[in-house]
Amino acid sequence: MPTSFTVVPVEAREEERGPAEWDGQRQRQPQEDGDERDRGSGDGIARESSPFIRSAEVDRGNMYEGKNMALFEEEMDSNPMVSSLLNKLANYTNLTQGVVEHEADEDSKRKEVKVPRMGTFIGVYLPCLQNILGVILFLRLTWIVGTAGVLETFIIVFMCCTCTMLTAISMSAIATNGVVPAGGSYYMISRSLGPEFGGAVGLCFYLGTTFAGAMYILGTIEILLTYISPSAAVFKAEEVGEETEAMLNNMRVYGTCIIILMAIVVFVGVKYVNKLALVFLACVILSIIAIYAGVIKTAFDPPDFRICLLGNRTLSKRSFDVCAKFTESNNGTKTTNLWRLFCDSSSLNATCDEYFILNNVTEVQGIPGIMSGVLTDNLWSIYSEKGSIVEKKDQPSVAGSEETKMGGLPYVFTDIMTYFTMLVGIYFPSVTGIMAGSNRSGDLKDAQKSIPTGTILAISTTSFIYLSCIVLFGACIEGVVLRDKFGEAVNGNLVVGTLAWPSPWVIVIGSFFSTCGAGLQSLTGAPRLLQAIARDGIVPFIQVFGHGKANGEPTWALLLTAGICEIGILIASLDSVAPILSMFFLMCYMFVNLACAVQTLLRTPNWRPRFKYYHWTLSFLGMSLCLALMFICSWYYALIAMLIAGCIYKYIEYRGAEKEWGDGIRGLSLNAARYALLRVEDGPPHTKNWRPQLLVLLNLDAEQLVKHPRLLSFTSQLKAGKGLTIVGSVLQGLYLDKCTETQKAEENVKALMGVEKTKGFCQMVVSPNFRDGISYLIQSAGLGGMKHNTVLMAWPQSWKQTENNFSWKNFVDTVRETTAAQQALLVAKNIDLFPTNQERFTEGNIDVWWIVHDGGMLMLLPFLLRQHKVWRRCKMRIFTVAQMDDNSIQMKKDLQMFLYHLRLNAEVEVVEMFENDISAFTYEKTLMMEQRSQMLKQMQLSKNEREREIQSITDESRGSIRRKSYSSPQSIGQDVQALLIDDYREEEAQLIHDRNTASHSAPAIKASVAAAVPEKVQMTWTKEKFVAEKHKNKDSNVSGFKDIFNMKPNQSNVRRMHTAVKLNGVVLNKSQHAQLVLLNMPGPPKNRKGDENYMEFLEVLTEGLDRVLLVRGSGREVITIYS
Repeated sequence: MPTSFTVVPVEAREEERGPAEWDGQRQRQPQEDGDERDRGSGDGIARESSPFIRSAEVDRGNMYEGKNMALFEEEMDSNPMVSSLLNKLANYTNLTQGVVEHEADEDSKRKEVKVPRMGTFIGVYLPCLQNILGVILFLRLTWIVGTAGVLETFIIVFMCCTCTMLTAISMSAIATNGVVPAGGSYYMISRSLGPEFGGAVGLCFYLGTTFAGAMYILGTIEILLTYISPSAAVFKAEEVGEETEAMLNNMRVYGTCIIILMAIVVFVGVKYVNKLALVFLACVILSIIAIYAGVIKTAFDPPDFRICLLGNRTLSKRSFDVCAKFTESNNGTKTTNLWRLFCDSSSLNATCDEYFILNNVTEVQGIPGIMSGVLTDNLWSIYSEKGSIVEKKDQPSVAGSEETKMGGLPYVFTDIMTYFTMLVGIYFPSVTGIMAGSNRSGDLKDAQKSIPTGTILAISTTSFIYLSCIVLFGACIEGVVLRDKFGEAVNGNLVVGTLAWPSPWVIVIGSFFSTCGAGLQSLTGAPRLLQAIARDGIVPFIQVFGHGKANGEPTWALLLTAGICEIGILIASLDSVAPILSMFFLMCYMFVNLACAVQTLLRTPNWRPRFKYYHWTLSFLGMSLCLALMFICSWYYALIAMLIAGCIYKYIEYRGAEKEWGDGIRGLSLNAARYALLRVEDGPPHTKNWRPQLLVLLNLDAEQLVKHPRLLSFTSQLKAGKGLTIVGSVLQGLYLDKCTETQKAEENVKALMGVEKTKGFCQMVVSPNFRDGISYLIQSAGLGGMKHNTVLMAWPQSWKQTENNFSWKNFVDTVRETTAAQQALLVAKNIDLFPTNQERFTEGNIDVWWIVHDGGMLMLLPFLLRQHKVWRRCKMRIFTVAQMDDNSIQMKKDLQMFLYHLRLNAEVEVVEMFENDISAFTYEKTLMMEQRSQMLKQMQLSKNEREREIQSITDESRGSIRRKSYSSPQSIGQDVQALLIDDYREEEAQLIHDRNTASHSAPAIKASVAAAVPEKVQMTWTKEKFVAEKHKNKDSNVSGFKDIFNMKPNQSNVRRMHTAVKLNGVVLNKSQHAQLVLLNMPGPPKNRKGDENYMEFLEVLTEGLDRVLLVRGSGREVITIYS
């Protein structure tokens, strides 16, 4: 309906508008409001309110608000204004993936929940400090210093701290390159390296963090039962040698109780965990201060911790109290408990251990002090075998004549064999707490600021503590005490506790709470890490763990974490769990460094970290160091960890959801693809590397569905996933009109490619002309050196039908274009009879009819097909045709030798074709073909001439019709339509008369009559001019049709038809029951006037065969006899 409107100058004020303008505006306003209500994005989501967007709620008086933005009002329906966008970004929250989230009901909006938001100190620095300063510092560092020496221990700690610092630098760069929601390290790895790497490393890191919790709990119990309250043990050792088993059972019982208690604390809320963490960390800091205070005190007043030596062997004081063989008293000489341990009785005449008799018992100070110079003795390593005695070097000793059994003697023995790489594996778990802060990134106020600052400060602090403690321990403590892992030489005290001031209990209590706090931090971070992985949906079987309580606590993930921790508790061996933790953590750190290096080298536009102190060389060094440490610690554990990560990677790749996160691996793939494409651009591949790179031309129906799905089945059978496959199709029309249909067609084709397991690319082309679209695909499909060299298409079955009477022309032009482009052509006839990928041929033959040499395509295609399980049991047969002058016996020998050199197994047969006269059937068939061809040309010519005349008459009469405004255009159009119908009926009657005189040409006449129906043209032109035009052309058209039936066939066409008929008979005789027949495809005639005859020749050539593949080579050799 036309709408009247008034043009108002821009400068005019609103007061100057007349009442009529306001009335018209008010009348249009409800309609516009209704239109605005109907307008939307189609997703059911209301557009954001903006003063520049018209909506139903806008008051009529404000209809001209925002007129400064009127130029962009069409964009506002889909694109928000900058003001509203900035408001959303400024109020961005990452709580939906954090520890405390907004749980959403299905029918309600998310509710705002007040949550704890932590800063750098509490949220990152303290958790990292607490995890790093854990079990190793208090329980194992002194033993490592005594075994490896100060220098090698310094190297071990420096190497591990360097690894974590480099990882922290890479992590800082990634964390400051955008908002980091919950998941911490997992989020950073997955968004930088893709869902497969992220999921694999994320799950491994989750397992590592979970078992780390078990390790900390086991350390807690060891401190409790060994140093705090040995009497609290539930299981007691009844016999000698059962102490270890009793200790493991005690750890299982106490560990289960502690893990239940810790899970309850974590379930109550992260707020209470943080409050407890502060208390635990205060104890840790006091313990470290006590160590430094004790070191200072040793300079002028060393503590009195004496150790007992027999010769140079260290004795355990758990079984005796006096370090002497006998004591002098008023009543005489008495033997001590030590004497009774080495001798068979308490008398002085008892039989004693030879070494005990030859050597004296001495006491030395266990903590000589920082000024004693003991550092020089502790500089170098003293590695030992398992079960060897801890000895003091440079101490006088007399060896016995023979070694006696030492099992029951009170020596201090080493419990494991020691060497450098083993000590690296034992120490490294102490620096694995650097991700404790990033794992709780959802609870941070500003993760971009807190994660880099807190993590680097924590690593710097702990590195200083570790490195300084190494030197101080070596300078203050005697070497044999350092090598005494469980403090047996100092009355069962914690070795580092003997150095502390004011009391060893400060260290014992501090280490106990430190391990408790580290266990709580692990149980806090691990469930949230699993929850973040589950919510991404990349691992289907763990999606249930993405749910939680109303405040976001990951309940199910916490239960799973506690269960896995219980597995570690039941193992009950801290030394068995620690190396596996090192593998998982090192793998995570390695991929963090890899992610930073990849992003830096790719230089993607989105890589803009706020943290500037990074470089790809540092990341690469960190990655290499992590990989080296993995194999240094334990090469078999490293392989197992990589195998687990690889299995998870392949599972996510095969079963997981496809995610596009703009990750670095995708960018790396693009760069690698670009590099490879530039390399292969140099020239065509060598014959040995040649394989068919297919462009598959599909036909779509009205619903944009593939007409012949078996064409894709045949493609997958031919390619078997190798090489390039481009699946293309053409939609007729304009792209602006066909955009939606193009997307639908592409989705349908990709879905079918997935079903048929066709690995390749899909390319849709929209063209006003179907023929041009095919030409565009042949010319432009592919990129650089990755272009197709072979075109695969289906035979146009309906090329003779009236509704598709010109499809043959597109087909012939496609054949010509592939030849011009030097590309091979494969035409599958009766494609719907070809097998699916699920079918299996148990027997049969693939017959090759080698008429002319095509570069070896006919030899190569059956070989490729037989690689697929559908055709694997079929045998290959090769037929060639011998003429009168050929020696068929020699031809067969030569062909067999040729196939032998090609390493192809096939039966060979030479078929002899003798010259004979052309039959009457061939002559008649050629005549019918030419008559039909001439009829189609005549009808097309008359139609084109009529359209040109109509156009000229229309142009001439357009001016007069404008002048005759009283005439009705509708009536003139109706008259023209009636005349068109009358004209057609007269022509049809004449053609029926001609058909009666030439009955043998009935099929061709019927097709021609149907093709002669003129299109309905609604033009405005006079009745008189049209009648004159009708009588002008009528006689000439009818006479042209009469001449068709008096023509004689062309001799060249007769010869071609003779060849087609005769060759078809030979092929039918030999290959009628073959599973597939491959034939040389003859080329189209150079003269375009014979194109329609070419289709008839091909039809006759393949008549009576079920499955035919017509092959036309590209003009180059594709198979070679050379290696």
